Amino acid sequence: MKLNTKAIHGKRLKDQFGSVTVPVYRTSTFEFKDIEESGQRAEKFFNGDGGVFAYSRLGNPTTESLEYTLAELEKAESAVVTGSGIGAISSVMWTFLKQGDHVLADTALYGDTHGLFEKLLKKFGVEIDYVDFTDFELFQKSLKQNTAIVYFESPCNPTLKVNDIEKISTIAHEFNKDIKVVIDNTFPSPYLQNPITLGVDIVVCSMTKYLGGHSDIIGGAIFGSKKDMLEIRFVGIECATGSVLSPDNAFLVMRGIATLPVRMQRHCENAMKIAEYLEKSKYIKNVYYPGLKSNPYHEIAKKQMRNFGGMIAFETSLDFEKTKKFIDELKIVKLAVSLGGVESLIEHPASQTHHSLSEEELALAGISPTQVRMSVGIEDVEDLIDDLEQAFKKASM
Repeated sequence: MKLNTKAIHGKRLKDQFGSVTVPVYRTSTFEFKDIEESGQRAEKFFNGDGGVFAYSRLGNPTTESLEYTLAELEKAESAVVTGSGIGAISSVMWTFLKQGDHVLADTALYGDTHGLFEKLLKKFGVEIDYVDFTDFELFQKSLKQNTAIVYFESPCNPTLKVNDIEKISTIAHEFNKDIKVVIDNTFPSPYLQNPITLGVDIVVCSMTKYLGGHSDIIGGAIFGSKKDMLEIRFVGIECATGSVLSPDNAFLVMRGIATLPVRMQRHCENAMKIAEYLEKSKYIKNVYYPGLKSNPYHEIAKKQMRNFGGMIAFETSLDFEKTKKFIDELKIVKLAVSLGGVESLIEHPASQTHHSLSEEELALAGISPTQVRMSVGIEDVEDLIDDLEQAFKKASM
């Protein structure tokens, strides 16, 4: 099946009554016929055979159906779902890191990922360095004998910097084949980019965004080999984070995935038109959208993505106070964190999603005081452009 068909008819558990949609199994635990069956079920369960359940923290028919569908979309051997995106990232870290290990991370990261690394991993004796992953020579020199994880995003949050996934994976694995190369694939979603096919070991994402698509759930997902996913399920999730996705939210993500292809096409179309409008606007200093031919990352984005996504970042030519006024004057585009929903959202990274970063860290990540991040929705694009224009005019008065 091709991608659009998989989103609707992908692999999932069969319902005994023939339900067309995956039922919601609202149960915390599952009954055993006897002790013998308990042992047989446990053996299959811990081998990752699927279709057997004991306790919903470790697996549930609704969440397992979602995992099958996600793995197919991401072209991964296996998938595990979690209660949030940061729950997915945390579960990976607590599974594969130990005291004395080294993490090499890109300078451009989601604010709470940076917070996890700085506030928690370092406290438990994990060494962390941040370098610009587009500088391949610096990246290679920064790898160490104790490097356990290489971590990055592409496109990056919030700057839309595009990293060469295949090149980074190759350099890391040639240095040490045991390094886990981990990428956050939230911005493009599995519909636009499949990093495992480019050499990445583990993919994480927030399902809160494009996969859910309607700003009504919180969830995360992890993709990779069956071996790694079993270890994450029974170490990172069972024993460390307990970051479990509810069956109700799993159902809502399944419903969201069914329309992912048509939504992503509109997100991409709208974002391109808005990026082109912004590029010509007198109110704009810089536009960061990989779909623009003027963008320095256009060619690498074209090579590893099917389209350029629904996220845009831009710096206004206004001062800081007028930039804030521009955001406040918007009528259709909502001021809110998060992204990937059907509605357009806008936020100010330096004071919102990345507020915990110091001025030096913001500068290192490429985030300026007048930079704005926009999640382009699926509204009529003319209405969105009109809204941006009227807000710019009012702010510049």
